Amino acid sequence: MHPNPVFHTHENAANLEYARERAFGVLAVSGAEGPWLSHIPFLLDEDGETVWLHLLRSNPISRALKEADLPARIAVSGPDSYVSPDWYGVIDQVPTWNYVAVHLTGMLALRPQDELHNLLDRQTAFFEERLLPKAPWTTSKMSDGVMDRMMRAIVPCRMKVTGVDGTWKLNQNKPDDVRERAADHVEAYGQGTDIAVLAALMRAANGQGQ
Repeated sequence: MHPNPVFHTHENAANLEYARERAFGVLAVSGAEGPWLSHIPFLLDEDGETVWLHLLRSNPISRALKEADLPARIAVSGPDSYVSPDWYGVIDQVPTWNYVAVHLTGMLALRPQDELHNLLDRQTAFFEERLLPKAPWTTSKMSDGVMDRMMRAIVPCRMKVTGVDGTWKLNQNKPDDVRERAADHVEAYGQGTDIAVLAALMRAANGQGQ
């Protein structure tokens, strides 16, 4: 997380909603020789207190969870882009990178294997709903026995959320007109991901300039 408090003005509810809708992040757990990282889709409950996910049985995190629950963090990345000093239209600026990121911290635990099918059905329904009016894909479309065989390779997990933090680095520390000029250039020339979304968020930060 960025250390400047001006970029941490969003309430927990906004950070949780962003993580819930993004539903994909990097799971980090401390291993014996350094961090273990896994890129995962997940479900965040409406109350923001529980994350549901699944991992390959062969994942080092899965193997470690057999011994004990583990402290973990999920980093959820949003739009981002390089920002050139020239885009502000004022002197004595430096390059930077604007971005949105939310971190969820908590205790990660294995769950009983008989919870896996329901978890996969809920995850699938969450993402398939976004594809309407396409008829949703469901696990019932799998041939007899195939789903059961595939599920043997993965395990269900749950993380109880104990901490939430979010960075919304959108040039809030600039006057509104300066930030809006930068947003226009981000949309036209940005280098990163979802630059149009980032530009819109920068413009929506109107009134927060200092």
